Formats: sequence, C-alpha cells, structure tokens
Amino acid sequence: MTAAEQQQRRSGFDLGKLLAERASERYDLHTRHLNHQLPRMLRTIGFDKVYERAEGAYFWDDEGQDYLDMLAGFGVMGLGRHHPVVRKALHDVLDADLADLTRFDCQPLPGLLAERLLTHAPHLDRVFFGNSGTEAVETALKFARYATRKPRVLYCAHAFHGLTTGALSVNGEDGFRKGFAPLLPDTPIEMGDLEALERELARGDVAGFVVEPIQGKGVHEAPPGFLRAAQELLHRHKALLIADEVQTGLGRTGDFFAYQHEDGVEPDLVCVAKALSGGYVPVGATLGKDWIFKRVYSSMDRVLVHSASFGSNAQAMAAGLAVLAVMEDEEVVANARRTGELLRDRLAALVDRYELLHDVRGRGLMIGIEFGRPSSLGLRGRWAMLQAARKGLFAQMVVVPLLRRHRILTQVSGDHLEVIKLIPPLIIGEREVDRFVEAFTAVMDDAHDGGGLIWDFGRALVKQAVANR
Repeated sequence: MTAAEQQQRRSGFDLGKLLAERASERYDLHTRHLNHQLPRMLRTIGFDKVYERAEGAYFWDDEGQDYLDMLAGFGVMGLGRHHPVVRKALHDVLDADLADLTRFDCQPLPGLLAERLLTHAPHLDRVFFGNSGTEAVETALKFARYATRKPRVLYCAHAFHGLTTGALSVNGEDGFRKGFAPLLPDTPIEMGDLEALERELARGDVAGFVVEPIQGKGVHEAPPGFLRAAQELLHRHKALLIADEVQTGLGRTGDFFAYQHEDGVEPDLVCVAKALSGGYVPVGATLGKDWIFKRVYSSMDRVLVHSASFGSNAQAMAAGLAVLAVMEDEEVVANARRTGELLRDRLAALVDRYELLHDVRGRGLMIGIEFGRPSSLGLRGRWAMLQAARKGLFAQMVVVPLLRRHRILTQVSGDHLEVIKLIPPLIIGEREVDRFVEAFTAVMDDAHDGGGLIWDFGRALVKQAVANR
C-alpha cells in the first residue's frame, strides 16, 4: 500500500461510499442548503431526473435510458463529457506532484497554454488566466479602463457577459440587473447601430466596446461588416474592441473564434472560458495586446495589481492544453462547421412546414430556433393564451417534451424569448442530428395538432405563470 493510500485509509474519507449512501438525497440537499428554487423549478417542468453517468454527448439515468445532450452544460462540454485525453491529462498532472501555486515561481504549464492559445489569435500577445468567463470579462473591463485611462465601456442591448458586478454592468438583460444597483456607468447600444456607437465615442470617455460576435440570448449574429466598422471607429477614438468569446470561442461557430468569420477584425482583448475547461476544471482566459498588458503591469510594484488565487493552476492548465490538442487532432472545428450546417439546413427546411416555426439561424453548432404567432385561427387562440400568461411559454412547451418524451436536453435561449438555443458538444455527428430532427418534428406535429399533449402541458404552464405573478 502506498503512502497516499495509507493516508486515505486513516482519514476515513471514501467518496464512493459517501455517494452510495447519500446520492438519493440530491434534490432534498439542494432544497435545504443551496438554491431552493432550482429543485422546485425542475420538479415543476418534469426535469427532476436522476442522471447516473455520462459520456460524450449522452447521459444515462438511473433506469439505464440514454439522453442526448444538446446543451453541453451551457457550452462548457465542448468535447462532450469525460473525453479520455483530457481525463488522462488530469490524472497525469495529479500524479506529477507539481509544486503548484507557490506564487513565487514560474511554472511551465501556464506559459505553454498561453503559447498554444495565442497561435489561434496571432495578432495578440499575452494571456491572463482566471477561473471563469465572468472573470475573463472583468479582466478585460479593468484592463481597458486602465490602458485607455477612460471610465466607460459600451455594450449591446440583450448582451450577456456574466453576473459579477463589473460584468453585470455590461449585461443587457434587465432581469439580471434588477436589485443589484448601483452598477458601473456603462452604456448599451443596439447591435449593429454604428451611429449610436459613434455618438457615444464622440463624448471622449469610452474605454472600449464589449461585444459577443453572436449573442447567446436569442442567437443573434452581428450584422455583416459591423465588427470591422466598429473596430475602425473605436481605434479612431483611442478605444478598444473587446470580443466576448466565452461561449462562441473554441470552435463553437465553425471557426476557432467567432470574430474570425469577418475579415479584418482583430479585437484588442478576447475573453475565453467554458470549453477550455474540458468540462473538468474551471478556467477563464483574457487574451490581449502587448501594450495593454505592459501598461497594466507597468512596474514591479504593480506585479500583482490584477491576479486570481487559483488562476493558472496546474489542473486547469493541463485540461486546457489537452482540449486544444484534441481539437487539433480530431478536427473539432471542422466538425462543428460541417455538422452545424447539416443541422441548421434540416431544421430550416421545416420552417415552411410549421406555421409556429418562424426562423432557424446561427453558425456552426450555435443554432437558434425561433417560434412565432401562427396564422390559423385555432392555433392563434392557443398562442394568445400563452402570450397573455407569459412570453416564452411556447418555447418551454417544446423543451419539455423533447426531454420527457424523446430524452433530449435543450434550453430556452433567454427569459421571455420564444427561442430554443442548441449548443451541443462539438463532437456530435449525423446520428445525433437525425435523432434531434426526428424528435423535434414529432413535437412540432403534436403542437400543430388540434389537441395534442403539448397543449395540455401548456395549460399547466399558464397556471404556474399566473400563480407566480
């Protein structure tokens, strides 16, 4: 028996035994000790499943049934769950017994990961590692303000950049901001509105403009030419372009970064997280130009002016290196582009077939399915009932049977939106496309039936929405 095994035996801690004894209490534990509204919500919509294991793009429940994951943990599981290369990298780094986080040395893994990341953004020079997407955004906001000596950052209406106070200040959704004021003095503009951007820049106090190349809320892409024109305006006024690629980066949209869809766009700062983790260890990264970093870290006195206690830890760096290696070896970006086009084309072909289905949009494996007011009299009445109770209920009515009847996990794209967002693992292929399209078609058939089960559930949702007012 090794020394480590002897120590574990003396401690009395056995994770497998603990889970075997207490896993059945999962929902009660959350109700008592964590966010009590989560189990309540899951039970209300019938999502209170017990998932026992996961691999790739699938879960299995306690009855052995498989579920197709079209959510990828809000985009974290870009390579699916438990990719063997990432798992091995984490075992290897733990077994290496590295002197990690001493704070007074320079370990090789952070430099190696930064080097690999920067090959995908050759116009950028340096990286700061934190622990999440919102930390990556916070870093960009601080760096932009300090580097430009200006206080204000512009953002897009309906944007989502995180939920810490700085990131919340550039969050375009009032539901997230309500009750947390005062926030930073930042200003929203509409995506694509160059006149509004120029008007705000003319005031002379703008440090930068933070933008998602494709907005997660609603899956809305920046209009053609907007990012490049915005970049030119910003630089003319000595302000920075900040690309939030937390969800869109690392292959999600069919290029490594979504801003690369538009020629000539070279953001000054780029925020990365989610898929870089491999689904295991939280990690965030802010990539930037050399002059910005050198202005922030301008002297030895300022060496720790911006840092993170767990930033650059060995496990996160190893996971990130493994993720980038897998993406290259398995041609993940090309697969996301190819499979995304197949899925989007097959769904778009259904728009003329179903009057409740209004649009299918997106890039790569980031796809929005939008529903809207039908034309036939019977369906219009049911649609009006839902809209009167709460906008967004129809999209929820589609999400629920996809899981409960077809064992496919999806998400509504935002509160009060009739849009479902598909952000599956980037490793899915034609088999998963077939399964989703067949299930979605069955749900749409039911929705267009005069009295399908989907409308029975809709009435239950209406009652719940009215009760919550």
